Amino acid sequence: MSHPVRLLPVPALADVAPYAYLATVEPGTRLVFTAGACPLDAEGRTVAPGDHATQARQVMANLETALAAAGATLADVVKSTVYVATTRQQDLVTVWEVVRAAFGDHAAPSTLLGVTVLGYSGQLVEVEAIAAVPAS
Repeated sequence: MSHPVRLLPVPALADVAPYAYLATVEPGTRLVFTAGACPLDAEGRTVAPGDHATQARQVMANLETALAAAGATLADVVKSTVYVATTRQQDLVTVWEVVRAAFGDHAAPSTLLGVTVLGYSGQLVEVEAIAAVPAS
């Protein structure tokens, strides 16, 4: 089976977004839904309070670990949602740059939003994802 995720541009929409507007999943595919990956270390402590970029790196590492438990990688992600506790657009950009770097050339559809607060004390970033892997 070829890769089960197809990323699709939409020529009628502006090409300024650094991700595909659409993704499709081939038949015979198993979907993987993650909880929000948080910037927690192995002991459950929030890493780098106040540092959006460092928390984003920890979040992406934790997301990769969670996906691996289901036999998936970031390249299998169909859609992600990135939450940033901030009112500043620059903080959104900072987190987005880390997230995009982690995904590399796999520019799956994503939503980036600023929120008031996240679940853990000192938490600034959270990322959830839907991935697709061949059913076997």
